[in-house]
Formats: sequence, C-alpha cells, structure tokens
Amino acid sequence: MAVLAVATAHHSHSIGGTISGLLHSAGTFFAQLANLSWGSLLLGLAFYGLYLLLRSRALWAAVQAAYPDQRVRWRDVWGGYMVGYAVNNVFPLGGGNIAQLFLTRIAIPDSSYPAIAAALSTGVLFDWFLGLLVMAFAFTQGVFPKPPDFSKLPAFDISFFASNMRFTLFFLTVLGIGFLVGFALLSARVRAFWQRIRQGLTILRNRDRYRREMASWQLASWVARFAAYWALLDAFHIGGSVRNVLLVLAVQVIASVFPFTPGGAGVQQALLLTIFAHSPDVASFSVGQQIATSVLSSVLGFAALVLIFRFRSFREVIRRGREHRRSDGLAGGLTTGET
Repeated sequence: MAVLAVATAHHSHSIGGTISGLLHSAGTFFAQLANLSWGSLLLGLAFYGLYLLLRSRALWAAVQAAYPDQRVRWRDVWGGYMVGYAVNNVFPLGGGNIAQLFLTRIAIPDSSYPAIAAALSTGVLFDWFLGLLVMAFAFTQGVFPKPPDFSKLPAFDISFFASNMRFTLFFLTVLGIGFLVGFALLSARVRAFWQRIRQGLTILRNRDRYRREMASWQLASWVARFAAYWALLDAFHIGGSVRNVLLVLAVQVIASVFPFTPGGAGVQQALLLTIFAHSPDVASFSVGQQIATSVLSSVLGFAALVLIFRFRSFREVIRRGREHRRSDGLAGGLTTGET
C-alpha cells in the first residue's frame, strides 16, 4: 500500500508537469509557424506517408501468407493499419490496435482474430532489431539519457516507472499472472488457438519469402522514415544529419513502450528537450513534428475509415471492434464445445 501511495502522488504531480510542458511547447510551435521551412515540412510529410505505405505492404505480405487460399487486398490491410495508427495518435492505451485488428479481420472472410493478430505482430521483429541498433548508437553519443536518469525526465509515465521500481516489478508481475490466467481460461481451446497463432506466423517459417516479401519492405520503410525526419529536422531549423535523425528515432523507440499518452507525446517531448537542449527551436520541434505527422495520419486514417470500411468515426470502429471480438469469441467457444 505504501508503494501505491507514493506512486500515486508522484503520478499526479508529474501528469500536471507533463501537460504544462506539452502546452508550452505547443504554444511555441504555433507562435513560430511563420518561421518554418514549409518546403522541408511538406517533403518530410511526403516521406512519412511513404513510410506508412511501405510498412503496410510488409504487413500485407504476412497476412497473405497466413491465408494463401484467399485474396487479401493490400488496400484493406493499409486501411486497417492507417486507422489503427491514427487512433493511437488520438487515444491512449493502444485503442488503435483493437481497431486495426478488427478492420483487418472483417476484411478477410473466414479469418480468425488469433491468426490475424499473429500475422500483424510479425512486423515487430524487424522493427525491434533495427530499434535496438538505433538505441545502441544513441547511448554512445553522450546526450541521450541513460536508463537510471529516466526518473528525472519531466514525463509522468517514463519517470513514474523509473522512479518506482518496486511498483514497476509489481505491475509486470500482475501482467504475467494475468497472462497465465487468460491462458488457463483458454485451455479448453488451447490447441485450436495455437494452431491459429502458428498460421499467422507462416511467413516467418520461410526465410526467403520473409526476406523478399516482408523484411525488404520494412527496410525500405525505415529508409523513408529516416528521410522524413531528416526533412522535418530541417523544417524546424534543428538541422538534418545522420546523428540527429538516429537520435530522434531512438526517442520514438522508447516512446513506443509507453502507451499512456497518444503517440507517447510526453516521453517524446521530454527526451527531445534533453537531447537537443542546445537548440532554441527544440521546444517547437518536440511537439510540432508530432502534430504534423498526427494530422497526416489522422487524415489518411479517416479517409480509409470512410472510403474503405464505411464507418463514420474512430470511436464507432473501436466500439464495434470490441463487440465483434466478444461475439466472435463466444461463437468460437460454442463451436469448440460442439466438437
């Protein structure tokens, strides 16, 4: 109880500081709009849109490999990915993952949630491999905070877990127990469940196909992402360079671990303000680049939502996704019971 009390007090204090910092940086961004290099900004957003397109192609390859007898349309996988990406930039706690899973599932007749989820998760392997390389570089540069210093950052989520290791271990333990309990509850259907998971991971069992149809597209997407942030750093007058772009990408790798704010906003801002503290434009960049990319992904996501899937709002698709998963699970349980 003492751990929870301390954690709660630190949490509420830091939330106020994080929000205040975000609002201040947002104000700086809007005040400096006239000073932006608009050509570089538009170029950066074009490369960012290309990055999202290329990554969706890699996910499409994984889904198609899981369902070789069905025609999986790339536009459906891209649309589901864009909706999920847009939702995660607006709502915290990974609501976009539910939306992406639901939309991809309903786009493929006779598919299953476990297989689709497994197929979509295969992209994490390559991303985290490159992410670890980027992180290794960032920690050698002398400006990136070391993990013990994360508790001093003005971002409530990362500083909260770094400052309260006992609570963090408790939280991870609860997650582990929850996973085991969920596994036990699914034990009646565990064989069919793992067969579907194995189906979703089909592309990983063929090295040549994985390298040709997935990893190559993901590598191309990282190149586009690299180019996007080079241009965005130029747009905000911080200066594009190999070192600066890799530092920004390292920030995003860490922010992706903390889904408590939309797009990891607080973590990104805190780390960027620390890394580029020498630049007078860092406050504008720390929020401005995220606003720009979020607007782009939101426009693309909403277009996909309406034009491809015929939904009218992000909230509607999240609600329908939860309802569909519950009904799909109930139907699966009844079917298994009969057999």
